[in-house]
Amino acid sequence: MTPFKPAGWPSVIPRIVTRDLTGLARFLRDVFDAQGEVRSGAPTKIRIGDSIILISDGGGVREAMPAFLYVYVPNVDETYRRAIAAGGESIEIPADMPYGDRRATVRDAWANVWQVATYRGS
Repeated sequence: MTPFKPAGWPSVIPRIVTRDLTGLARFLRDVFDAQGEVRSGAPTKIRIGDSIILISDGGGVREAMPAFLYVYVPNVDETYRRAIAAGGESIEIPADMPYGDRRATVRDAWANVWQVATYRGS
């Protein structure tokens, strides 16, 4: 039986359409230590930790479409600082949440919103 998806890929994959594919990929590498190179003619696969995000320029047929993503990181304060240094706009400074996460929120230059969190236990 032929697999219905590539090996190692989850069933749900966020996708971001942007008009500045190279800039967004650079932001993701700078902030999240993301892995992946910009591809021409196909969506760019970016890995953040154990997750995959597809980013593309829409191929001239899709409008830019930002995302709102929750990303667990090893150190939320450091990730927040890197996001601001990379041009992100602070929405929420790092703070402890009652459910055990330390969380911050940043909007990037492409209108994507990134809630970054480190689980500290409940």
